[in-house]
Amino acid sequence: MTRRPRSQTVAAAVAVIFGLLTIVSGGRALFGGVDMGAVVPFVLWFNFVAGFAYVLAGIGLLRGAGWAPLLSLAIATATVAVFAAFLWHVGAGGAWEARTMGAMILRSAIWIAVAAFAFRCHKPSD
Repeated sequence: MTRRPRSQTVAAAVAVIFGLLTIVSGGRALFGGVDMGAVVPFVLWFNFVAGFAYVLAGIGLLRGAGWAPLLSLAIATATVAVFAAFLWHVGAGGAWEARTMGAMILRSAIWIAVAAFAFRCHKPSD
């Protein structure tokens, strides 16, 4: 049995837990009828759908799947792109919530870190 680095296990656990929390919170915001204030719909939908990719990437990292680092990088790249679009929206005077800014900073940082750990731990023979 191959031992995986502790950082890979931590990154995988963070991805899965963060993904499940994202699905639940996004689902409540989208389908729960809760007034969330000045939400930015494309950010909310992206985050909800991305939550499923987070869980998949986490499972892939935990299993040492060769595709998991690339999925993690794709998630990080897409998250930063949506964050940039959100910043454009804010700069254009669109309505937004401060918690969205914080959440996008957190999501970007987490996925950049997860992708970095995934590539650092990835073995070319995988």
